[in-house]
Amino acid sequence: MRRAPDVRPPHLSPSASSGPAPGREALTVALSGAEFGWGSSGKLSAVLSALRERSPVPLRFVGLASGIGRLLLSQHPVERWYDLPESGPAVQDMLEELVRTEGVKAAVVVLDGPVAGALEAAGVPTVFVDSLPFLWTEGDRSALPLDATVYCAQRSVELPPECQEILASIPRLRWVEAIVGTPPVPRAGGGAGRPCRKVVVSLGGLRAPKLADWTSYPRLVVPAVLEALAAHGVREVRLAGNLPAGLLAEFVGRAPLPLRVTAGALPHGAFLAELAGCDALLASPGLTTLLEAGSLGVPTLCLPPQNLSQIFNGRFHSRAVDADVRVTWPEDVLREDEALALRAKGEDHALELIYEAIGQAAARTDADRVVAALSDRILAALRRTAAAADWGALATAVGTGGAAQVADAVLTAAGQSPPDA
Repeated sequence: MRRAPDVRPPHLSPSASSGPAPGREALTVALSGAEFGWGSSGKLSAVLSALRERSPVPLRFVGLASGIGRLLLSQHPVERWYDLPESGPAVQDMLEELVRTEGVKAAVVVLDGPVAGALEAAGVPTVFVDSLPFLWTEGDRSALPLDATVYCAQRSVELPPECQEILASIPRLRWVEAIVGTPPVPRAGGGAGRPCRKVVVSLGGLRAPKLADWTSYPRLVVPAVLEALAAHGVREVRLAGNLPAGLLAEFVGRAPLPLRVTAGALPHGAFLAELAGCDALLASPGLTTLLEAGSLGVPTLCLPPQNLSQIFNGRFHSRAVDADVRVTWPEDVLREDEALALRAKGEDHALELIYEAIGQAAARTDADRVVAALSDRILAALRRTAAAADWGALATAVGTGGAAQVADAVLTAAGQSPPDA
């Protein structure tokens, strides 16, 4: 629900655009995703694909904020990107001017409540996408745009009691299925007993507001992952995430033989293509990644959580597939139940505990012991992924048609008739 802490001056940054069809005026849609990992941008990518397929009129897109996720959206014709101030009246003033100059008719916003609220205040019908409705408590109420034109909550396999009063108070709540992208190529066949030779390791966007050092997590987890993969007989690894180049080079250079590691950030379509061709996925358990892997039937192991939602996501996944494929932190690093207990005060309080625990573990003089313990846990979980399991169970439970459902809500908000209306 937050924006990155760095404040950059507003400016325009043009990107490729296919433009409207000759002789037809395009409908302008604004889009924005929370500066918190890559999940928001993955969902935006899926929704933009659905919008372009389903709109009865030409569309034009302008992007707001979403700085760390723009790479994931590079396959889409977003005509301009606008950086936003961090907070305050300057955000509202800038958005009102942008709405006038760009002729914005509707907006879709993923998980950034303040931007959604500012767009509504500027007179733009806004579809807010909440992929984490199970997460919120009364302590989060003020950050949620409860009066959005449409509040699309992604279906969940479980809704804790703490979130239900907030959800019940949303006047235009609409439940949607999982918002996932369509892979550009079909996944190769396979199943139980298939040799695990090619693996994708996904760390997501990593960067989050109020996280002082976002390299602590990969410094603990990536070496443990690579050691476990080598011991498991894996030969090829695709490491995906927005890691600094120097750290990536360090991981690749120190990878145990005979692993061949390639690394770097991937646009959304390229990431889906990697998933379609791999034998297994090891992921810090962002929900979009788990659902996209599930929609492809990819055996998936959940790495230790980076934040509060990933504790829930890993548990949801493990229960759905009915297999113990979730790796937790050693108890002397983090006790998950302590973080869950703090969420009653709001997500920030739980995040503070989690970030501090991971940072302290990375700074410990015996950090190598933490890495070794994680490697043992990851290897054990990898061996359990070799057994038969319904890897698509989580995606099946919540459905996978959410991108089209959100796209239709945006078109309706803009005064257009969706194809199935």
